Amino acid sequence: MFRFEDPIYLYALVLIPLLALVRYVVVQRQKRRLRKFGDPELLRELMPDVSRFRPLVKFCVLELVLALLIVMVARPQFGTKISHEKRTGIETIIALDVSNSMMAEDVVPSRMERSKMMIENLVDHFTDDKIGLIVFAGEAYIQLPITSDFVSAKMFLSSISPSMIGVQGTDIAAAIRMASQSFTHEENVGKAIIVITDGEDHEGGAVEAAREAHEKGLRVYLLGVGSTNGAPIPTGDGDYMRDETGQTVMSALNEPMCREIAQAGGGAYIHVSNNSRAQDQLDAELDKLSKKEMESTVYSDFDEQFQAVGIIALLLLIIEMCIMEVKNPLLKNVSLFRRSNRQAATLCLLLLLPLAAVAQSDRQLVRKANKTFRKGNMADAEVGYRKAIEKNPRNAQAQYNLGNALFGQRKDSASVAQYEAAAKLETNPLRRAQAYHNMGVVCQSKRMFSEAIEAYKEALRNNPADDATRYNLELCKKQLKNQPQNNNNNKDNKDNKDNKDKQDQQKQQDKQDQQKQQDKQDQQQKQQQQQQQQMSRENAEQMLNAAMQEEKETQERMKKAMQQQQRRSLQKNW
Repeated sequence: MFRFEDPIYLYALVLIPLLALVRYVVVQRQKRRLRKFGDPELLRELMPDVSRFRPLVKFCVLELVLALLIVMVARPQFGTKISHEKRTGIETIIALDVSNSMMAEDVVPSRMERSKMMIENLVDHFTDDKIGLIVFAGEAYIQLPITSDFVSAKMFLSSISPSMIGVQGTDIAAAIRMASQSFTHEENVGKAIIVITDGEDHEGGAVEAAREAHEKGLRVYLLGVGSTNGAPIPTGDGDYMRDETGQTVMSALNEPMCREIAQAGGGAYIHVSNNSRAQDQLDAELDKLSKKEMESTVYSDFDEQFQAVGIIALLLLIIEMCIMEVKNPLLKNVSLFRRSNRQAATLCLLLLLPLAAVAQSDRQLVRKANKTFRKGNMADAEVGYRKAIEKNPRNAQAQYNLGNALFGQRKDSASVAQYEAAAKLETNPLRRAQAYHNMGVVCQSKRMFSEAIEAYKEALRNNPADDATRYNLELCKKQLKNQPQNNNNNKDNKDNKDNKDKQDQQKQQDKQDQQKQQDKQDQQQKQQQQQQQQMSRENAEQMLNAAMQEEKETQERMKKAMQQQQRRSLQKNW
C-alpha cells in the first residue's frame, strides 16, 4: 500500500503549472522583441549556435526536479518496516472456549461470535500491551504465542471455530495451566489470564489450576457467556444437538463455578450479555494491573521511500547541468532535437511505456490484494496474490502475503510453503526473519514443535534482536521436552499414533488370550473324552459351567482393558 505521511505539502505542486505559465509569457515577450530587429528566419540564420529546444528541455527537467522535491517533502511511504519500541503495558493470555456448546444462540448472534467481538474490542483498546491466544475444548492449544502484533491477533481470531479441535468437551483446567506457561519471563509486569467460556467444566480441576496460577503472580479473570436458563446447541442443519437418550441438550451457564474459579485465581467474574457492560468491566479490571516498560517488535505497514525520490531528483539536476543552452561545437552534427530524431525518440518512449506498465503490474496487483486482505476477504486476496506471482514469480512480498492469506483460510501446509518461498526470495534480512517467524508460528499451532524450532532458529539467524522469536523458540523447546511426559501422565494429550499402537497391542493380546482359551478348551475336551466313561452327567454339567464361567471372566477382563484404553472418561461432545 502507498501513501503520503504529510500530504499537505502536495498542494505546492500548483507551482508547477504557474511556473510553466510564467515561462510561456517570458518566451512570448522575447519573440516580440526579436521581431523588432528583423525577420525571425533571418535572425535564426545569424545565430546558428542558438538552440530552440535545449532551454525548453532544461526548464522541463527543472520542473520535474521541483515536483520530485515536493513529493519527497510529503514523505511517500510503501511496504513494511520492522522496528523495536519501548512500551509500557501488561501481558494478557486469552483462553477461548471453542466447544460445541459455544454455538448456542442465547447471546446474540451466538456465544462464539459474541466472544470474538469482545476479544476484537479488547485488542483495539490495547496500545502498549502484549497478547496471546489459546483455544480449548476437551484439549487446549496455543493459537497465537504472546506478541504485540495486534494485526496477527485479529487474523488468528477470524479462523477460530469448534471444528479446529477434534476432542470436544470443556477442560478449563488444561487451558489455565497452558496459559500459565505461555507468559514471558518479565518481572514486575501485570499478567492476566482471561478465560471466556460458558462454564460447563466436564473434566474438573479448574479451581486448583486457577489457585496455582494465582500463586505464580497471575490473575485469572473469567468471562461467563450465556444464560443460566440454558439454550439448545444448533448443529447447522436446522436441528439441535441431542444426547445418547435422544433428548435435546440444553447448555446452561454455571455461574457459581465461574465465580469460584475467578475467586481462586485472584481475579473477577464478569457475565457477558448483549450489552457492552462486560467490556467496560473487563477494561476497568485490567487497568488495575501493574505496568512495566517492555521492548516490543513492531511491524509497520509503511516504510519511508523518500530516499529513492531524492536520488532521482539529484540525477535529474546533474543532467540539467550537463545540458547547455547553446549547441556544443564538438557535437554540432549530432542533434537529438531534429524532427526525425524527435519522432524516433517518441516512438522509443511509446514502446517503453508498455514495458514499464508490465514491470509494475505485479506491484499493482499486490496493492489491490492488500486492500482485499485488510477487509477480511482471504479467498479474493489469495487470487490477487497468485496473479501477482504469475506476473513476477520472484516477488517476495506477493509470496509472503499469499502465505498470510492461506493461513487466514486455515490452509496451514500451503501457507508454510509460501512463507518458505518468500524467505528464499527475500533479500531484506528482517523481512526474511519475519517469514521464518510466521512459519514457526504455524508449526507451533499444529504442535509440530521440531519444525517450529528450526524455523525460529532461521528467523534469529536473520534477526538476532527479535525477542519475540527467541521467546517462542524457548517455549517450543519446553513444549517438545514436556510432550512425552504429558503423554504418560495425561490421557487427554495422547495422539492418534499412540492410540493406534496401543489398540494394535490390545488386539494382539486379545488374540493371544483367545488362543490360550481355545487351547484350554481343547485340552478340556480331550480330558472329557478320556474320562467320559467314568463321569456322571452331573459332573459333566458342572465342568461345562466352570468353563463357561471362566470364559465369561476372561471376556470381562478384556472389556475392562479396552475401557482403560479409552481416551476420555466422559462422552459429552459439547
